[in-house]
Amino acid sequence: MFVEFFLELKDAGLPVSLREYLTLMEALDKDVVGHQVEGFYYLSRAALVKDERNLDRFDKVFGHVFKGLDLMPEDLSADIPEEWLRKMAELYLSDEEKAELEAMGWDKLMETLKKRLEEQEKRHQGGNKWIGTAGRSPFGANGYNPEGVRIGQEQGRHGRAVKVWDKRDYKDLDDSVELGTRNIKVALRRLRKFARHGALEELDLDTTIKQTAEHGYLDLQFRPERRNAIKVLIFFDVGGSMDGHIKVCEELFSAARTEFKNMEYFYFHNCLYEGVWKDNRRRWTETTDTWDVLHSYGSDYKVIFVGDASMSPYEITVPGGAVEHMNQEPGALWLQRVTEIYENCAWLNPVPEKFWQYTPTIQMIGQIFQDRMYPLTIEGLDNAMRNLVR
Repeated sequence: MFVEFFLELKDAGLPVSLREYLTLMEALDKDVVGHQVEGFYYLSRAALVKDERNLDRFDKVFGHVFKGLDLMPEDLSADIPEEWLRKMAELYLSDEEKAELEAMGWDKLMETLKKRLEEQEKRHQGGNKWIGTAGRSPFGANGYNPEGVRIGQEQGRHGRAVKVWDKRDYKDLDDSVELGTRNIKVALRRLRKFARHGALEELDLDTTIKQTAEHGYLDLQFRPERRNAIKVLIFFDVGGSMDGHIKVCEELFSAARTEFKNMEYFYFHNCLYEGVWKDNRRRWTETTDTWDVLHSYGSDYKVIFVGDASMSPYEITVPGGAVEHMNQEPGALWLQRVTEIYENCAWLNPVPEKFWQYTPTIQMIGQIFQDRMYPLTIEGLDNAMRNLVR
């Protein structure tokens, strides 16, 4: 049995040596711990384990050999992630229970939140009034309310929050993604208007032949390279519900960077407001005024918005309705300004078109863009590009 114990320890990856095993046998011969299992456990552990990192592994082998316990695989010894344990504190309601809760409306919701911030003095859980967790209150985390303010929760669960009282970080889209298909590039190529301008870099073969024949000697003629003169301005919605569409957006971003030499892009969240940004890691410190963007890029630019248009209606219609900050003007006003300045603009939506009727804000933005919203599919891209070249 002792030999089996030694071999099991070796198989489990413990650095035990033959000398250490013989030391243990010598201690047993001298009856150091008597005949108690507990004493033998501590003696063998002291003799065979040289690093405390191996104690758990030693205990598993000891229990398997001397107590008949099944030896658990090493890959099952990982700690349970903290977020799994946190799930136990989340509230889950049936559809009937959810239907019993009523939304306050924007004005009452903001007024009530102000009162709670002034009055609340301690932590709450499971209630329907205070800012807390796992309750029916419209304020807090890991609960449920048909229209609330999310506070202290990493990400959305039901998509019902009309405002998020936390700082969230997003990642930039990767423009080096390898496309799984060339169809996106092919669709974008409909948006082309070629012109020659810039340095004389390309050999003009026809003119060279003509000039050489006229002059009697080789007269090389050059011309500017033929380039796509279309200028494109793209706005990408990032974060929140758009996390599920990152792959297709990165594919579109990569294709657009390849096809359009005159392309500028900016990020926004949910709806366009007074500021946009280029780097999601610095979106709170390095934003660009939307007015500056509209004044910097002329009306000849083709404007494309990429987003699921899925949000609270307040984010479009109400000052202060933005989910992450207090906007002075409603998002609808900014979108209308874009459609008035730029004659050619379109909205690409990654949500399948058959589901658009179930989200009121998709229909609202579609009306602002005068029905120039297209699904982010090959056919949708093709139709959008046809519209933009008119």
